[in-house]
Amino acid sequence: MELNEFLLQTQADVKTEIGERLTISDGSSLYHESVFSEIVMQHMADIGMTFPDYQICHYTAKLNNANLRLSGFSFSEEGDQLDLFVCIYEGSDDLVSIPDSETKIAAEQCSRFLTNCVNGKLLSTMDKSSEAYDLAFTIKEGYEKLDQIRIYVLTDRQSKAKRFKSREEKGKTVMLEVMDIERLYRHWSEGKPRDELVINFSEVSGGALPCVYVPGEMTDYDYALTVIPGEALRFLYEKYGARLLEANVRSFLSTTGKVNKGIRDTLRNDPERFMAYNNGIVIVADAAHLGKTIDGSTGILWLKGMQIVNGGQTTASIYFSKKRDSGIDLSRVRVPAKIIILRSNDATLEEALISDISRYANSQNSVKQSDLSANKPFHVEIEKLSLSTYCPDGIGRWFYERASGSYNTMLVREGTTPARLRDLKVAIPSSRKITKTDLAKFLNTWDSKPHIVSLGSQKNFERFMQAFTEEQQELEQVLPHAIDVSTYKAMIAKAIVFKKTQSIVRPMFPAFQGNIVIYLISLLSFRLGNKIDFDLIWNKQDISPELRNQLQIWAKEINVVLHSSSGGKMISEWAKKQECWEIVRNSDYSETICNIPELL
Repeated sequence: MELNEFLLQTQADVKTEIGERLTISDGSSLYHESVFSEIVMQHMADIGMTFPDYQICHYTAKLNNANLRLSGFSFSEEGDQLDLFVCIYEGSDDLVSIPDSETKIAAEQCSRFLTNCVNGKLLSTMDKSSEAYDLAFTIKEGYEKLDQIRIYVLTDRQSKAKRFKSREEKGKTVMLEVMDIERLYRHWSEGKPRDELVINFSEVSGGALPCVYVPGEMTDYDYALTVIPGEALRFLYEKYGARLLEANVRSFLSTTGKVNKGIRDTLRNDPERFMAYNNGIVIVADAAHLGKTIDGSTGILWLKGMQIVNGGQTTASIYFSKKRDSGIDLSRVRVPAKIIILRSNDATLEEALISDISRYANSQNSVKQSDLSANKPFHVEIEKLSLSTYCPDGIGRWFYERASGSYNTMLVREGTTPARLRDLKVAIPSSRKITKTDLAKFLNTWDSKPHIVSLGSQKNFERFMQAFTEEQQELEQVLPHAIDVSTYKAMIAKAIVFKKTQSIVRPMFPAFQGNIVIYLISLLSFRLGNKIDFDLIWNKQDISPELRNQLQIWAKEINVVLHSSSGGKMISEWAKKQECWEIVRNSDYSETICNIPELL
């Protein structure tokens, strides 16, 4: 799929979503740019560029003759990293350029929103009923805790600049980035995500890096072992930020994690021993130039297309530790580094190699639990059932993405012609793709655990997997017998209920739709779960108008309960408490309407 085809597909996805919401909301006010923002933010969350618990929050205002804009936000699970999003949506099926001046203005308007949240001016003028009020309050109260702030401009147009110079906001560095249709396409197509960075170590560290260099006589890469000064690594992260880490399998987890605290303590107390204690980083590059070090030995003078594929935690921890504690002396820190210089002419094979390096090299912080669990018998069995169980029309199927990226791989592998690819997307559209974390969310929500689901996709997944005994996880002969076609269809029916509920709730509320959806379905299960006819939902691949109506009624009531019981806390934080679920579960609601077909 080329860029122009990807744009057409993206616009079609937006139109489809808008059409579905309109049929549900009877023409309620909708923001096309919000739908586009949601699609992009979901993709960014899927690839680890932002955090899973993102929120759509459309807000515009004028303060002191200055325009403020916001389209959404996302906090890390620890609450110490914040991403803000602002959208510029064209809606054109043709590739349209966007001037850097326009994306820069949007970034500035979002930056003003942040500034006026921090200084409290926005709160003093904002109505408490505003969809952005809780966010503004949270930023003001928790600003000191934030270690990382990024502002993303999202657009369906093509931008020349993908990043702007970072700025300082009351002692914090705010990174400004553009996620345009081209950059989105690059990530989606699994093409080279890294920018063509050229790092000159004579400028960064005062000379070539001493190394052991091994030419790849029988491989498609050269290999080098070296050490990088801690101050040089800190400088590179400060200058390039996420650009160094886009091929990494995860983003920085913050210094609150056990491993990152260890890095910080070593930097502070035993900087000379950092190289002995730390496993180091793994770098890929498109090209390397060798030169001479100060003592005349061979060294790496510069790298082109440099990406840190393992060691993002180490790199970012060094940067943030120094930023938070100026007493740390990085001049005594050396970081071991393994460098892979790629020489393949096949971009697909090259990116597959980078993906494998990222996956196999990780050894400090654990890779996502969901990735490590991909080969568990439970997930293998669900995948088998998804491949052999067809929808009632006998043509379509649901796709269980046991391994990350396998849906796109399937499209590339089997969609060998435009007609074949078109047929595949009709039979197995992306709307029928379910990831491991999706399934955990659907099932735990239905099991009336909304406070657990609200913890975030990875924490919820961990709790979900803990529900299986060690015997069930390890012995293939035990678990598969508990999952048959009927059980699989019931799981998919729960997925259908979840997805349809999302479509109902999203246009009804300006913010915290995700929390409302989770609590709404948990309430539905709590009150009517033992009466639901999952076979009927499977056979129709949809829910009835009567059930939609019931969900709309309870959604409004749950929204009131969530806000009235939060005690001023941000809804997304309050929703993580078991106390929240107990209050929601035990509150009074309208009686169930009559003649819902799904009720046995």
